[in-house]
Amino acid sequence: MAGPNTTPEVDGPVDKPVADAVRGNWVDRYAPAVARPYLRLSRADRPIGTWLLLLPCWWGLLLAMIADGQARLFDLWIFVGCAIGAVLMRGAGCTWNDITDRDFDGSVARTASRPIPSGQVSVKQALAWAVAQCLVSFAILLTFPPMAIALGVLSLLPVAIYPFAKRFTWWPQVFLGIAFNWGALLAWTAHTGTLGWPAVVLYLSGIAWTLFYDTIYAHQDTEDDALIGIRSTARLFGEDSPKWLARFLVLTVGLMGAAIIMAAPPGQIQDLVLMLAGAWAMGWHLMWQLRRLKIDDSERLLSLFRSNRDAGLLPVLLFAAALVV
Repeated sequence: MAGPNTTPEVDGPVDKPVADAVRGNWVDRYAPAVARPYLRLSRADRPIGTWLLLLPCWWGLLLAMIADGQARLFDLWIFVGCAIGAVLMRGAGCTWNDITDRDFDGSVARTASRPIPSGQVSVKQALAWAVAQCLVSFAILLTFPPMAIALGVLSLLPVAIYPFAKRFTWWPQVFLGIAFNWGALLAWTAHTGTLGWPAVVLYLSGIAWTLFYDTIYAHQDTEDDALIGIRSTARLFGEDSPKWLARFLVLTVGLMGAAIIMAAPPGQIQDLVLMLAGAWAMGWHLMWQLRRLKIDDSERLLSLFRSNRDAGLLPVLLFAAALVV
């Protein structure tokens, strides 16, 4: 029996789904109870973030393959390795984010049910989980060329800084974009062995895209963020957000188009048209999101944010078409 000044022990982690997880997700339904808190730390119950980290990798790889006209068996491994790495590094980054934000998350309705503030795991357990994911991801990275390995290691810097950005700048989404689109640089370099300007411009396009979708996402928390002093572009722009989103849309499509033009082989008009169609199709998807935007409707905001998987897949499909036709 617990005494008056003691806390009763709980056998195993508390099984509490996260508030903004996908309904009926596989983690809540099928994962072993002991694994659920760790999978929730990695956002395995919310896969959209993995897609948003992975898609710029595939953009960079496909653009590099088209640029030099080479498709090797090793490129298939880059394709698969980036997918595995995206799962692991998104998981590690989200775990680190939850560790650094543990004192804030309990004060925000949408994040109070996350594993650390809800008591499902301790900070030490979460840190060990983040390290484990990083080590497996590093093992995959070691199979890539030296320049790509160096870029992969360097990517840890923006990943580490991002969770603190919302405490010192109104533009934390820029830091998220720097971290989340690094794969465009890494995958290009994994294929070519060196970093090229088309990859850099494509990377900047991805950062503009992140500003677009994460401003939409951040509008879910503006009231809670204001109370606890968290900064975001959503709070900064307020009612003017649609105007800013339109600017980010133009930057996303314009910079992607510039990267395509820089990378396209001379005389390959069909490839150029197909790739530009990918950027154009993505732009139309972002325009559709902008037209449906309601910054005071949390359910719609989350739905629009998640739809960016489809937006980012459009260039992948049309880049791939340019590669095979």
